[in-house]
Parts: sequence; C-alpha cells; structure tokens
Amino acid sequence: MSTTQSDRLRGLLEPLVAAKGLDLEEIETSKAGKRRMLRIIVDSDEGVELDVCAELSREVSDLLDETDVMGEDEYVLEVSSPGADRPLTEHRHYVRATGRLVKFQLSAEGEKGAGELIARILDVDDEGLDLEVPGVKGRKATARRIAFTDIAKARVEIEFNRKDKKEEEA
Repeated sequence: MSTTQSDRLRGLLEPLVAAKGLDLEEIETSKAGKRRMLRIIVDSDEGVELDVCAELSREVSDLLDETDVMGEDEYVLEVSSPGADRPLTEHRHYVRATGRLVKFQLSAEGEKGAGELIARILDVDDEGLDLEVPGVKGRKATARRIAFTDIAKARVEIEFNRKDKKEEEA
C-alpha cells in the first residue's frame, strides 16, 4: 500500500476507531486473487469483542464507500483484533500483556547481552519491565528488570494451563 493511501486511510479511520474506545493498531492491504484485501486491526485495554468488530466493520465500509480512498477496484474488508502471536512493539502492548508469559529476544547492547528470555510481565513503566523468570526444575522464580532498549523482539507465549485472573481471585 502506498504511503499516501496508508496515511489517508489512517487519517480517515482513526477518529472512527477512537470513537469506539479502540486503538487502530494496523492497516494492511494485500492482493487476494483479482481482489484486494483491506485488513484493519484494532485493540483496547479490555480486548475487542466480535460484536464490536462487526459494528465497526459496517461503519468503516460505509465510510469507505463515501470516499475514493480505496479507488474503484473491488476489495474485501476485514476488521479484527490482533492475534495472540502478534509482536509486542508499543508501550501499550506491554501494559496489556501484564501478567502474561512473554518470549523476549534481547539485543546485544543489553546489560546481560543478547539472548532469549521467557518471563512473566509483572509491571511496566516508562523505562522498562519488571519480570518474573520462572524457576527451572523445582527452583524458585527470580525477579528481573529489563529496559525497553534491551528488547529486540517480544511476543506473548500461549499458555494452555494458565489460571485466569478471575479464577485466582475466587
């Protein structure tokens, strides 16, 4: 997608998405056979329900029909929330992942050097993260602090046996 089209789409859609209390995470266009695909990814601190995506999709479709930003060619519109495997790239992504297990690729410039780290995010501030590194083979978990500047990549790890916060409070 051209930068101009991307900028125009973002400028057009961001107020609509923000009015729903959502963040516009990504706008992506791609070819799907003879048609184009316009994928809009939205998120919020509370997550995004299917009904909200459906309602937003209708509103986005109406708005795009009123403008020429997508041109005359046919396209398929998809509005969804980010998948569980999306990379954590923004401060708000780390805040939303608090309590989750995350796989970090650390940069060579980091305090303890490059490498991989799997840890649970306990707290997020402007400079970095407070983590709990799970113990291995019966050892206790350890605390660790990493700066955002030390993170090359980060992605939430899927946990199938993790207790939900609501379960822990009960």
